[in-house]
Amino acid sequence: MPFILGQRWISDTESELGLGTVVAIDSRMVTVLFLASGENRLYSINNAPITRVMFNEGDLITSHEGWQLRVDNVQKDEGVLVYTGTRIDSDEKNVSLREVFLDSKLTFNKPQDRLFAGQLDRMDRFALRYRALRFQYQQFGHQTSGLRGMRANLIPHQLYIAQEVGKRHHPRVLLADEVGLGKTIDAGMIIHQQLLAGRIERVLIIVPESLQHQWLVEMLRRFNLHFLLFDDSRYTESLHDSENPFETEQLAICSLDFVRCNKKRFDHLLEASWDMMVVDEAHHLVWSEKSPSRGIPSYRYAGSANSFSAVINRYP
Repeated sequence: MPFILGQRWISDTESELGLGTVVAIDSRMVTVLFLASGENRLYSINNAPITRVMFNEGDLITSHEGWQLRVDNVQKDEGVLVYTGTRIDSDEKNVSLREVFLDSKLTFNKPQDRLFAGQLDRMDRFALRYRALRFQYQQFGHQTSGLRGMRANLIPHQLYIAQEVGKRHHPRVLLADEVGLGKTIDAGMIIHQQLLAGRIERVLIIVPESLQHQWLVEMLRRFNLHFLLFDDSRYTESLHDSENPFETEQLAICSLDFVRCNKKRFDHLLEASWDMMVVDEAHHLVWSEKSPSRGIPSYRYAGSANSFSAVINRYP
C-alpha cells in the first residue's frame, strides 16, 4: 500500500504510541508522527512494521475534538479516507470527517480490536511463531525437561539421578556419591527441574557457613537461580518489613549455625512453609526417633551417613 501524507497508521510493535500520521515521505523512508505520545518514527518504505487504520461502515470513530461519528460511508480523496455518517452528540447526518482529524489516542490493545482493524502479521511470521511454540511445547513434554538447561557438561550418571528423583511426587533422597562426583550439581539439577515443572516454588538450602557463597554462585552461574543469602544483617533488615523474614523470599540460602543458635530464627524458618529443603554436609546431623539432631526438628526428615552432602526433602 503506497504512503500518502495524512494517512493514519499504527505501529505493530509499539501500539502504545497511539494513532500515527504520515508527515513526510522520500524515496526510501516514511516519517510517522504519533501525536498522542509526541514521538516521531522513521521507517523503511519497503519493510515498515506499521498497519493502515481503516474503519468500515457501522464503526464508531472519535475526532480529535472529542465528538463521535457513526460511519455510514467511506470514500477516498487522493488516497486519504473520508468518513461520512451521523454525529452522535447532535444526531446531525451527513457529517464528514477526514482521517487526518481522527483522535490520535486510539489504540488497539485487545486481540479483537487488532483483528477487526486488520492489524495482522504476515503469514510467514505467524508460521514461525507457531513452529516455535510447538517445539517449545515438545521440549517441555520431554522426559529430560528441566535437566538440560544448566551450564555444565551433561554427565550420564547425574542425568540419571536427577531424572529418577524428578519423577517422584515427594522426592526425599540422600546423595551419597564420592567426593568430586558432583553432588552439588545433582542437587541443582533436581531443584531446577522441580521449579520448571511447577512442583515447587519455595526452596531452602542449608549449608556450612564456609560454603554459603559457593552454593550461591553455583546456583546462579550454572542454573540461573537467584538465591538470597540470609545472614545476621539480612535477617535483621528484613525483620523491620515482615514478621517472618523467611517469607519474603522464594529461594534462600543460610548456614546451619545461623538458624539453630537462635530459637526465634529457628521458629521463623519452620513457619515459612518451604516446598523443598537441601542440606549440604548432612553427615553432621544425626537423627533417631527419640533423639533428633538440633539441626532439624523431629517431625521433619533428617539423615546420617558417612559420606553424603545433600538431603533433598519435599515437605508434604
